Amino acid sequence: MEPVGPEPSLYTVKALLILDSLGQRLLAKYYDGTFPTAKEQAAFERSVFSKTYRAGGEVACLEGLTVVYRSSADLFFYVVGGCQENELMLSAVLACLLDTLGHLLQKEVEKRLLLDNMEGTFLVVDEIVDRGVILESDPQQVIQRLSLRGPEPAAYGFVLFDYLAGGSEQRDTRDAGGRK
Repeated sequence: MEPVGPEPSLYTVKALLILDSLGQRLLAKYYDGTFPTAKEQAAFERSVFSKTYRAGGEVACLEGLTVVYRSSADLFFYVVGGCQENELMLSAVLACLLDTLGHLLQKEVEKRLLLDNMEGTFLVVDEIVDRGVILESDPQQVIQRLSLRGPEPAAYGFVLFDYLAGGSEQRDTRDAGGRK
């Protein structure tokens, strides 16, 4: 029997971070146990920010991890992978995140707009990476998936309640405003 090589694996991300221009966390998703406590996560974020804040590159190797990063207006975006992870895939995730958020916000991605649309930002992140596995790196696919989602259907009781409440509102407006 021949020796079996390493099993093929999915491209994975250890963390996805968005920090402001002071290095403060706006969004952080950690996908494995590399940094299990909030204290370790905060220390890692400070370390990453201090080493990349003034750097001109887009890739750094820190603490045995591959970090791809980019700034936009007053924000810093980071995608963190293992040391063996493909830098191009991590860069594709970062580009997808920035392009999708730019489309969502319809402007350059900046702190105020990001904070105003944090729910949408979390949805974008979750469409790109799930439990550390890269699901999508094409911004058009992410935008399409997010735009196809409609509101969740309400439970039957709420629909009935809304119908009854709406019916009484219509009766009230007819009585107050005269008969139709």
